[in-house]
Amino acid sequence: MILVGLEPALNQRGIGAKLPVKHANLLPENFGGDWNGCFIASSAYEDRLVMFSMSMSSGDIIDERILYPSESEGTASSSRSTQRTSMRGTIWSICFISQDSRQPSKEHNPVLAVIINRRGSLQNELLLLEWNVKAHKIFVISQYAEAGPLAYDIAEVPNSGGLAFLFRTGDVLLMDLRDPRNPFCVYKTNLNILPNAMEEQTYVDDSCKLHDVDDERFNVAACALLELSDYDPMCIDSDNGGANSGYKYICSWSWAPENNRDPRMIFCVDTGEFFMIEVLFDSEGPKVNLSECLYKGLPCKALLWVEGGYVAALVEMGDGVVLKLEDGRLCYTNPIQNIAPILDMAVVDYRDEKHDQMFACCGVAPEGSLRIIRNGINVENLHRTASIYQGVTGTWTVRMKITDSHHSFLVLSFVEETRILSVGLSFTDVTDSVGFEPNVCTLACGLVTDGVLVQIHRCTVKLCLPTKAAHSEGIPLPSPISTSWSPDNVSISLGAVGHNFIVVSTSNPCFLFILGVRLLSAYQYEIYEMQHLVLQNELSCISIPGQEIERKPSNSSISANNSNISSFQSGVDISKTFVIGTHRPSVEIWFFAPGGGITVVACGTISLTNTIGTTISGCVPQDVRLVFVDKYYVLAGLRNGMLLRFEWPVEPCPSSPINMVDTALSSINLVNSASNVLGKRNDPPSTLQLIAIRRIGITPVFLVPLGDTLDADIIALSDRPWLLHSARHSLSYTSISFQPSTHVTPVCSVECPKGILFVAENCLHLVEMVHSKRLNMQKFHLEGTPRKVLYHDESKMLLVMRTELNCGTCLSDICCVDPLSGSVVSTFRLEHGETGKSMELIRVGSEQVLVVGTSLSSGPAIMPSGEAESCKGRLLVLCLVHVQNSDSGSMTFCSKGGSSSQKTSPFHEIVSYAPEQLSSSSLGSSPDDNSSDGIKLDENEVWQFRLAYATKWQGMVFKICPYLDRYFLASAGNAIRRFCICYLHLLYTVFSSGYFLAIQFYVCGFPNDNPQRVRRYAMGRTHHMITSLSAHFTRIAVGDCRDGIILFSYHEEARKLEQLCCDPSRRLVADCILMDADTAVVSDRKGGIAILCSNHLEDNASTECNMTLSCAYFMAEIALSVQKGSYSYRLPADDVLQGGNGPKTNVDSLQNTIIASTLLGSIMIFIPLSRLFRHLLNTSRSRDIDPEWHDLHVMEEYELLEAVQERLVVHQLTAPVLGNDHNEFRSREIRDGVPKILDGDVLTQFLELTSMQQKMILSSEPPDIAKPSLKPLLPPNVSVNQVVQLLERVHYALN
Repeated sequence: MILVGLEPALNQRGIGAKLPVKHANLLPENFGGDWNGCFIASSAYEDRLVMFSMSMSSGDIIDERILYPSESEGTASSSRSTQRTSMRGTIWSICFISQDSRQPSKEHNPVLAVIINRRGSLQNELLLLEWNVKAHKIFVISQYAEAGPLAYDIAEVPNSGGLAFLFRTGDVLLMDLRDPRNPFCVYKTNLNILPNAMEEQTYVDDSCKLHDVDDERFNVAACALLELSDYDPMCIDSDNGGANSGYKYICSWSWAPENNRDPRMIFCVDTGEFFMIEVLFDSEGPKVNLSECLYKGLPCKALLWVEGGYVAALVEMGDGVVLKLEDGRLCYTNPIQNIAPILDMAVVDYRDEKHDQMFACCGVAPEGSLRIIRNGINVENLHRTASIYQGVTGTWTVRMKITDSHHSFLVLSFVEETRILSVGLSFTDVTDSVGFEPNVCTLACGLVTDGVLVQIHRCTVKLCLPTKAAHSEGIPLPSPISTSWSPDNVSISLGAVGHNFIVVSTSNPCFLFILGVRLLSAYQYEIYEMQHLVLQNELSCISIPGQEIERKPSNSSISANNSNISSFQSGVDISKTFVIGTHRPSVEIWFFAPGGGITVVACGTISLTNTIGTTISGCVPQDVRLVFVDKYYVLAGLRNGMLLRFEWPVEPCPSSPINMVDTALSSINLVNSASNVLGKRNDPPSTLQLIAIRRIGITPVFLVPLGDTLDADIIALSDRPWLLHSARHSLSYTSISFQPSTHVTPVCSVECPKGILFVAENCLHLVEMVHSKRLNMQKFHLEGTPRKVLYHDESKMLLVMRTELNCGTCLSDICCVDPLSGSVVSTFRLEHGETGKSMELIRVGSEQVLVVGTSLSSGPAIMPSGEAESCKGRLLVLCLVHVQNSDSGSMTFCSKGGSSSQKTSPFHEIVSYAPEQLSSSSLGSSPDDNSSDGIKLDENEVWQFRLAYATKWQGMVFKICPYLDRYFLASAGNAIRRFCICYLHLLYTVFSSGYFLAIQFYVCGFPNDNPQRVRRYAMGRTHHMITSLSAHFTRIAVGDCRDGIILFSYHEEARKLEQLCCDPSRRLVADCILMDADTAVVSDRKGGIAILCSNHLEDNASTECNMTLSCAYFMAEIALSVQKGSYSYRLPADDVLQGGNGPKTNVDSLQNTIIASTLLGSIMIFIPLSRLFRHLLNTSRSRDIDPEWHDLHVMEEYELLEAVQERLVVHQLTAPVLGNDHNEFRSREIRDGVPKILDGDVLTQFLELTSMQQKMILSSEPPDIAKPSLKPLLPPNVSVNQVVQLLERVHYALN
């Protein structure tokens, strides 16, 4: 049994009303209501509509309903005169027409305007219907038709008493319908001569050509209706856009929310231009005023104008926008993310971090994109300032005393300014009362001792004593007291403030100054030099460790030991140490003794190379931190986006001491001491070992601790923020669900003890991380429509197939995308007129090649009969090889012989990425051993495609699937063929008598000019077009567009395919996957998903036997991609809870979970429930319990949750909002008696209820209207905690 959970963060959809229709052609197509909410109407696609009268006492109750035409009228004679006054044809739009607004609508007969197309007519008509409520009949009272463009929509003008806009292709008519028996046009607006946009942009038409349809009811006008829509979801396999009629038309509109006398509408035309139209009333009658172009973007599917001047513009196959009406213009405010449709996805354990991430192909041209979806920590937005903080260069929070538990000041540094704000209920500017220099850029600041703050800028180190006006603990003087120190004739480049000492450095020449602070008299301090050093290597960063952990026995000394917990050498005072990063590059820990010398405690050299041995550039540390959790280690964030972890060696290495010359320290001039720099210490510096490498972005990595202790978690800020878990082994980090930011600092106040301040989009964002997770999504915009995505493990790259490109004669290509930056680093362009259809990575020996299937025709792949179109295709074999860029710009192939068929620059089409605002959480926990996998290629290393094999086939190569690690399956037309690749360049070769033995299967010739070859082994046929292929060991599942799936088995000795069993139902397969040899998961194009089993297969089984339908679920969405997941639902505290009475849930194997992505942008997760729920009863109450449940009751988890679900779907707290029959909806297209997959959205509502509400639902029984078979019994003593514990395990896995 399977439980399904939907992630609401990705796609939230409303619940549609169910109409009492009996035939497929009567499904609801249009829906509308009058402005007063008294009447509702809904129409089918053609011929029928229904009207509802709402109750005046309770607006959500329907008290009357009428169908038009009625059943008797529908069977009456269809004479020509009757057809002209009846509902016979395709219904395009419906709209209620209000009458006198001074009287309640219930006292009038409602009038409904209908746009209809008669069969065989090229023009649409406007019909006005009146519902005679007393006679309970609907009459056609008038009709209107005017020669000209095609009418397709109608909208009533609010507060007009009978005016409406009739939208046509090329113009819009203002209709006077105040007398519904005499409709006429009062004003006409030509859309083809609209004012031009202020800024012209180029867009690609994203409409689709229609497929041939085997239904004669789809006439010419109906096809035109579909072509007017932005996108037809069933046309996702079409390659080209549809024809443009050349006439502009309004594709979306919205009325102003205010109830003005002169109504205003904002509308968008199909070119993406936004206009405002206003209806004015004077003595001469209504007039229309059209504005200039307010904004230009993408054509919108829907507009919503809300209060405050905001307009939400939704794009059907791309991201929408939030606009604001200001000064007669619409201004961009925020994006509205939309990942529909998801055409393909790849769920991979990216960088072996043991947590899956999803790479999804989303949208269509020109808004195609690649989305990276991962789990993340949710944040609660507490406050956001206006966008007035431009040019922020640094942020810090400072306490007034070391022992304070809350911060006192927030320091903001700008390019030429520094401002200080007090931390509290309101952030008040107290710069003048603190004493910092306000007209300089602050490099660093901090608390040096109680009540004394230090500011470091390029010229001076300034010490300040704030006044009581800035803080209650300040000095009781009218102005702050300050003193300063400056180096001679050099500028300060870096600085850090610690307890009782300050470290600053300069560049050109490179000096290091260690400064002390001493009290001279009351409120009088002095800054003095303790050390003055000349450096061999320029410093890139400085940090001073936080406070020692309280549980340590001593705050001054850390003893060395030879155990597995490495630490500093003996005698090193942690309070006198600091960590530096150098341009060498290296990470070093220095210790200084007041009045003594400097000691290099440890040093770690940073020398990273890529997979071809080239040194990676940009490895200079941007930030360094010393951490202690059970042992000491050093974190380094590099300027190229990498994150490193260094540790002390387990055993000391006295044979390889670090030379002092190799460190940043070269020669020393001790200003205040004449002792040697090494003092009296003889211990050599420790060599830090690099144990983990990760690249978390492409911009420099800043490390910001969330506390002042050495064990505090750290925010790693690069392209996006990450929470680095200091207590975890290696490198463990989680994505924070917040947009990319430039700076971050923790803010601890009484009102917000765990606040975090981000600087993003020139605003200050005060947030707080909460104990919940959400999906984070990162967007990379790609040209064209991304159709297929694969993850190439060796290169750590994404391989994306794109179609509908606008690159000259190239319509489709295969591109290599960097998952960190979204850069397209290399491409392989297909031939003129060729379109990519499928691709898979196939193992060949120890390497992988990319097998690509294409179509040489731009037409549809499937005929209306279900057979494949007679068009040719190509099968390509591509190799992904290293290419090294030399300084001169030439390319060097780092592989064996063979020439490339593509000469594309590897660094074209560098694109940016959009902010993360959705949100998965994956802990980015790093592996214990394979830390070097985090290294990413740099500008000296790219990957290039090389064509190894190409051949033409008689049909398009629609699907490809790996098989048995050495074969692949491919479909062409109606045929399925099985192959073994012999790609000689990639294989280990064994020469014998002039022949080559390739991957254990066949012997072939060894041509010198063409060493690549593909050989066909077997062929199988299906009756209809093959739409999916899946394999599990020797079992093969083939899905077609009519007969469902068919299971095959291949016999290697005989080289034959044997058909085993078939799908018990006819289904148009969208995708299928084999979970094991006997279980298949299949999604269809009607919106369903089913689990099929073939456990009855035997050696003598008939080939005509059918599979067994195990369970099914109606999603109401088409899942184009179904894959195995790696989710488990075991709580971290499960080991502690094993002794309780709750359900004993073990971790499922990873391959037993299912992930499905849909055309509407949903991602659904299916989890099996097959274990037993053991319910132990209280023996003291056993005499009062039915013997059926005595002592120990065993039931399946599925049965328990099914019983809970049946109560949730009918209880008033959790039932569907519109009162729909949940069981009927989720059971569509499913035969009676087939178990239903449980609905995770319904079940998770149980966790949101109070304890009393949960008990109320568990104690209730389904009403009598439910079928007896749908009333599972609950054990009489099942507690709320037991149900909650089981649901939390599931919820934990999904979130």
